[in-house]
Formats: sequence, structure tokens, C-alpha cells
Amino acid sequence: MSSASPLYRMLADAVLVLHLGVVLFVVGGLVLIVAGNLRAWSWVNGLWFRLAHVAAIGVVVAQAWLGQACPLTTLESWLRVRAGSPPYSRSFIEHGVQRILFYEAPPWAFTLAYTVFGLLVVAAWWYFPPRHGKR
Repeated sequence: MSSASPLYRMLADAVLVLHLGVVLFVVGGLVLIVAGNLRAWSWVNGLWFRLAHVAAIGVVVAQAWLGQACPLTTLESWLRVRAGSPPYSRSFIEHGVQRILFYEAPPWAFTLAYTVFGLLVVAAWWYFPPRHGKR
């Protein structure tokens, strides 16, 4: 297993970076939708962008309400254990990214935050409806 450990560690770091990308897409996507509509950027109302965005936050909210861990967190932890490290041990990438993604709070606080954010996404969907095709 020692020869595979660096590979597992690299894969775990890749999952962590992917996780950060998903978080940035969900949070940044809402910012772009609102700002883009205020600035008349038509691409922010593209149907595929909006569907991907609402689906991403929908999965997060559903997982929170069902009490399930994020599959990316679970996969990263599994990879770290396979690498011979305890879950969430620090590497170069982890040092910065994990400080952004993981912090301590009771589970209900996350469920509330995800639900409120999901409702903001739904409100943006209603207030700035997506468009299919070019306009």
C-alpha cells in the first residue's frame, strides 16, 4: 500500500479541489445570476447554466435535510485513509482549501444555511427566469 499512498493522497487533494469548485459554483453562481441580470448579461440566464446551478444547491439542501454527508467529503476521507493518513490531515492543498470548506458548527446551522441559500436560488430563478435558446 505504501507505493499507492502518494496516488491516494493526490486523488484526495483532487477531490478537495473539486469540492471547492462545486462550492464556488453554487455560491458564485447566485452572485453571477443576480449581478449578471442587473448588468444585462444574457448568458447568466442560459437554461443549462441555471439548471446545473439549481440542481447543485438542490442536492446540497436534500443531503442536509436527510442528514447525509456530502459524497465528496466521504470520498476524500476514504482516499486519505487509503493513503495512510487520518481523514483531513494537512497537505499543501488542504491547508488552504480545508480552512475555507470545513468549520465547526452544529448540524442544524448548516441545514438552515443551505436551506436559506437554496431559497435564495429559487427566488433568483423566479425573479430572473432562465431562458432557453438565444435572445
